[in-house]
Amino acid sequence: MWRSIASNALTLFIVILIGMAALVAWGRNEFFAAGPLQQPICLEVERGASLSAVSRTLEQRGAISDARIFRIGAEYADLAGDLKFGSYKLPAGASMAQVLEAITTSGRSTCGRDLNFRIGVTRADVVLSELDLATNSYAEVVRFDAGATPLPPEYLEVSDDPALTLRITVAEGVTSWQIVDALKKADFLQGALETVPPEGSLAPGGYEVERGTQRAAVIASMTAKQAAILAAAWEARAPDLPYDTPQEALIMASIIEKETGVPEERGRVASVFVNRLRQGMRLQTDPTVIYGITRGEGVLGRGLRQSELRRETPYNTYVINGLPPTPIANPGAEAIRAAVNPDKTDYLFFVADGTGGHAFAATLEEHNRNVAAWRKIEAAQGATEEGGVQGE
Repeated sequence: MWRSIASNALTLFIVILIGMAALVAWGRNEFFAAGPLQQPICLEVERGASLSAVSRTLEQRGAISDARIFRIGAEYADLAGDLKFGSYKLPAGASMAQVLEAITTSGRSTCGRDLNFRIGVTRADVVLSELDLATNSYAEVVRFDAGATPLPPEYLEVSDDPALTLRITVAEGVTSWQIVDALKKADFLQGALETVPPEGSLAPGGYEVERGTQRAAVIASMTAKQAAILAAAWEARAPDLPYDTPQEALIMASIIEKETGVPEERGRVASVFVNRLRQGMRLQTDPTVIYGITRGEGVLGRGLRQSELRRETPYNTYVINGLPPTPIANPGAEAIRAAVNPDKTDYLFFVADGTGGHAFAATLEEHNRNVAAWRKIEAAQGATEEGGVQGE
């Protein structure tokens, strides 16, 4: 009899094990299989939200089939405590595993509203956009000047939304004074900025911040990023450059940045200035003269006068030899790389060609022909600035 009882118990135990294995397999399949969502949705995870609350919301909105399986999967993956607040796009058919990854991994909102505080060379503005789930693209809601009063009602309606993504975007070629002046107008930042960082020391690009971030912390991030970019570029520099320090390379990069907005031209523009330095020629570049007048505090807003081209200042490369004493703007990474790895050319001159780019020349004769061609375009367009470098 005892043998029969033991046999039945063993059989029952095996059946239970098989059932548990089948249950685990089913749960695993549910966790990794395509989910029930028919259309993409935006899921908002509030700051401090619990996994239980989020899983119930997901089940109620039809994003997952079973909140319990979702919680068990999160616990098993050791991600139950890693929820990141924000607004996340969940695509149609997203599995529980994909949903869990979306709300625990990056912490960067991928849905909802986006506020981009843009600092440009001529102005700073704010663009509020909202994700259109149907097209998977952000549609602009409102755009306004930084520091505008009164603030647009569209912005005031969402300004306190904790899921609002806040970004600061700095264009290449903006000066340090312009960055500081603009950041003072960002109402989502805190803290004073007492000094203007050294010219060239701030990296252009995008920075995602939280409401209440200290302005000094934003500047520190920009400074650290630029220092890293410059150090890496200097380490990989070409041999026999006509400058000896990373700071001199940064000065050259800022000139390159201000001379061309065409990415493909940076290496050629760099080669012109490098060739001139090697031959003992003056750089003769207008942006340095302009910086000597404005000191980076805004734009000149007019063409240079002949008297200004002749006036001796530390930044007038028509009258000084070599590089100016400091950068004249904050160059981007590509301009820095061009400064330390210029194209190999025999060019000594360049001038605007009417297309937004430049015509390059190795001889003064060729350059004069390019200038004559530009003068005809200039007269037709009513332009007043030549751009490029002068002949001697």
